[in-house]
Amino acid sequence: MPASLLERLDEIIDAGSPVVSVAPLVLSGPDRPRPLEVRVSAPATGTNLPIVLFSHGNGWNLDGYAPLTSFWASRGFVVIQPTHLDSRRYGFGFDHSAFPRIWTERIADLTRILDQLDVVEQAVPGLAGRVDRDRVAVTGHSWGAQTAQSLLGARILDEHGRTGDDLSDPRVTAGVLLAATGLGGDHLHPFVQANFPFMRPSFAELTRPTLVVAGDQDQSRMSSRGPDWFTDVYAHSPGATDLLTLRGAEHSLGGIVGYEVAETTDEDPVRVAIIQRMTTAFLRSALGVDAPSMDAARAAMVENPAPHGRLDTR
Repeated sequence: MPASLLERLDEIIDAGSPVVSVAPLVLSGPDRPRPLEVRVSAPATGTNLPIVLFSHGNGWNLDGYAPLTSFWASRGFVVIQPTHLDSRRYGFGFDHSAFPRIWTERIADLTRILDQLDVVEQAVPGLAGRVDRDRVAVTGHSWGAQTAQSLLGARILDEHGRTGDDLSDPRVTAGVLLAATGLGGDHLHPFVQANFPFMRPSFAELTRPTLVVAGDQDQSRMSSRGPDWFTDVYAHSPGATDLLTLRGAEHSLGGIVGYEVAETTDEDPVRVAIIQRMTTAFLRSALGVDAPSMDAARAAMVENPAPHGRLDTR
């Protein structure tokens, strides 16, 4: 890949700055089987800092995804990462009595964070008064993307195809969905159809600006469809403005969960670098930090074509 692409993207989003990170911070979660623990990472300096919520994939926790979350924090965002109940540290397997409702608890975790931003600000040294609560984005990977998309407006269809409740949050104005599972149907494996009711999404109601990131070698064990399944939200959502497809990328998209971890079967630092910079440009533009950022990043992708990926925009 020509070095000029990453160099151009770095020019667009500027250099990073030092970050302060606090974890675990325990927030209130009434009736939650476990305390709600979060990590908060924020720039050591700066004001009017936007908020990015990040929802992890199945089995992960607040210590994962540093290649993305630390990068975002160093570029001016307050990044908050909850540990959901399906984290491997809790051992809530598919046969656990709490599992059928974990998908709703995941969504509730994100709204609980937004309800307790006073606690978050006070817990991080020097952060109080520096956060812009009117600029909030939600992001997530895999199951976390499904969680995030609910706050952006996506609905769940029942077994009869009827649209479920609106679980969106008006405080959230933009999102980034990484390896987001697609539409339901007969292609889903029987176990998934029987046990994962949240995997029947409707994207028609997702109208808020969203960047979708997918790998063209991401073959899910939950579906008989190919990697295009992870692009459904772009194909069917009026809010998904951009689709970043990483060539050769599997479910970890080159290593966003962490380098040299078991889930990273397709490690590629260049893929991760592209994701870091394109998501940052999108968030800065969508949240009004630097409106031209994403247009400039789109132009950079066109002017410096790379074998690692492509960007589709509408």
